[in-house]
Amino acid sequence: MKSLIPLALSMIMVPGLLLAQPVQVDNSTVSMFNLKRYLGTWYEIARFDHSFERGMSNVMAEYLLRDDGKIDVLNSGWKAGNYKVAEGKAKQPDPVKNPARLKVSFFLFFYSEYNVLMLDENYQIALVGSKGKDYLWILSRTPFVEDAVLGPVLEEAERRGYDTSGLIWVDQAMNIATL
Repeated sequence: MKSLIPLALSMIMVPGLLLAQPVQVDNSTVSMFNLKRYLGTWYEIARFDHSFERGMSNVMAEYLLRDDGKIDVLNSGWKAGNYKVAEGKAKQPDPVKNPARLKVSFFLFFYSEYNVLMLDENYQIALVGSKGKDYLWILSRTPFVEDAVLGPVLEEAERRGYDTSGLIWVDQAMNIATL
């Protein structure tokens, strides 16, 4: 009887442990990536919720190449009627073998992964993620994107293991009005 107790416990615990495994995502980057073409202004079309952008609208990111080869990152947007700017930096740890995997920092020397997961051939729309499932962005060169263009991007995100039902669609009304 005593020997059946560990067996019974393992039969109860193993399915729970399997369900508790973290969701894996495919964060492999695009194979062809030209940093100079990627530089410039991108509008945030959608993102997963996270504390550093919570409640922000009209969010934009600007990437500027520095003389030392690193990238200045300027993220801006509106929150509660106030214009906010976050200044950071980015670098390509391996520009030859994996040019679309960047590291981005907004605080001292603490860097996070920035993986370009999908990018159209004209560098007009991008899907960006990190090393885990908690960060995902859809970026565009324009503040509005047609559903026909978004469809394949969302399908790619889902194919990679991201739950797109958690995306927040960013209000870009002010940026659309200035065009």
